[in-house]
Amino acid sequence: MYTDPSDEQRSSDFNLQKSIQKAINGEYSAIICYKKLANLSPLQDERKRILDIREDEKRHFNEFNSIYKKITGKQATYEFIDNCQSTFKEGVIAAFKDEQETVDFYLNIADMTEDVDIKQAFQRAAADEQKHAVWFLSFLNNSNQSDTSRQKEDYGATAALTASSLSIADMLTYALQDEYLAQARYDNILANFGNVRTFARIKAAELRHIDALLPLFDRYQVPFPIDQSTSFITTPETIKDAYAAGVQGEIDNISMYDKFLTLAIPVDLQVVFTQLRNASINHLAAFERGLTR
Repeated sequence: MYTDPSDEQRSSDFNLQKSIQKAINGEYSAIICYKKLANLSPLQDERKRILDIREDEKRHFNEFNSIYKKITGKQATYEFIDNCQSTFKEGVIAAFKDEQETVDFYLNIADMTEDVDIKQAFQRAAADEQKHAVWFLSFLNNSNQSDTSRQKEDYGATAALTASSLSIADMLTYALQDEYLAQARYDNILANFGNVRTFARIKAAELRHIDALLPLFDRYQVPFPIDQSTSFITTPETIKDAYAAGVQGEIDNISMYDKFLTLAIPVDLQVVFTQLRNASINHLAAFERGLTR
């Protein structure tokens, strides 16, 4: 059946306009709820991070309003969707789910338009929302965490993230220690919960991380660190706790490599650290899926 191209275009424009209006309402509501959520947080660091996330949402809100006016010639109206929770934990759970859903929603909006500026604005916003989801998930893990597999001593990613300066030897040592920790954690989980496919697959992948790091120790004449990882591992009470430990481990790991990559380091280190960071992002997504099932 023949359809007038102008009718198709009008329908497409209407759907885009409707979606952007929904995005504006979502951002407006997030700005209100995140202010309330920050006030519920028992920890100063979490409160500050939530307020930083809120600033991102305010930026999205203003940008989406400008886009709406550009395509319609009118100022958008906005509606508060009252999904604010009464407790911090409930609020974090709701925020995590909403941020994850919003990533897909914004990417869908980006696919609806050929306007490069609009497409890029929603793609950037989707990337922000994914980072927000990771932060909210980390808050949830902190409130639930019974697993102490991530040590608080001078070892692995924790040491790297708190170090005031980092030499090549430090970076390689902390990176390998962190991979030791991951292997010890996965071995413990597989021994206690059976052959859980996600952990078995990621354990094999992380062995390749170690293989990628080892030649760098020889090249830069850095002694191999002693593997003390089992000293820092405890058994999770449930498989969900195991996934939570995996999420926190990958968040620490990604943050460590992000810190390394801000430094002036040789190209071969940049390549390996970037590869390991990107692999850890994939592992984080797998653990997130397991945690929310």
